[in-house]
Amino acid sequence: MSVIEAVNVSKSFGEVEAVKDVTLRVRPGEFFGLFGPNGAGKTTLLRMLTGQLEPDSGEIWTAGASHGDPLGIKRATGIVPEVETPPTFLTAREYLELSCLIRGLDDVRGRVERWLAFFEMEGMSDVLCRDLSKGQRQKVMLASGFIHEPEVLLLDEPFINLDPIYQRRVREYLTGLIEEGRTVFMCTHILEIAERLCTRVAVLNLGRIVDQGTIYGMRATDGENLEDIFIRLVQGG
Repeated sequence: MSVIEAVNVSKSFGEVEAVKDVTLRVRPGEFFGLFGPNGAGKTTLLRMLTGQLEPDSGEIWTAGASHGDPLGIKRATGIVPEVETPPTFLTAREYLELSCLIRGLDDVRGRVERWLAFFEMEGMSDVLCRDLSKGQRQKVMLASGFIHEPEVLLLDEPFINLDPIYQRRVREYLTGLIEEGRTVFMCTHILEIAERLCTRVAVLNLGRIVDQGTIYGMRATDGENLEDIFIRLVQGG
């Protein structure tokens, strides 16, 4: 049984083939990492998995919803994109409240206060998002993705702009979700953190999956770490 499944998925933009015949499956309770150099197609694939883009060919199922049902995917998952930021005209508190209302959640105040406290944002909760730092905006985006406690999280560079304190805090939270049997799919360039977290990984290069499996199973030698594996695969070693 797969909670995320992509079968022979391709996507082009004009003459550029961003994703080429990708197949991968993520089982419930896995922490799955997707890695690749800049321009490899990671964000394009993630946007298809989250229902933001239609594949040109192939099939996608995420949390029981197909790529033809993007609202179903969004209802069932927590999504944290890399480049998006909270609306500049809302405060952090207002944006989190809006996230709760859109999802029809109960105990809106309790949920908002919990995540403001988690990220120690209580003192900045009524500041417009346009006046927050990059790290503070990232905390708001993470809180919005976590606030409905989804069974499946899809995260694009979740640790970007976070200092080491909050990297650890988010890392521990995500580890706790896996222990509860939930599923996390993550794209990141921070391989040191990924090696601590991921139960299985895939390396994407030039739009294609070049290898996937456990880190242990992908090693060419006993001493290889995830960074070594990544460099070997994308450089054709």
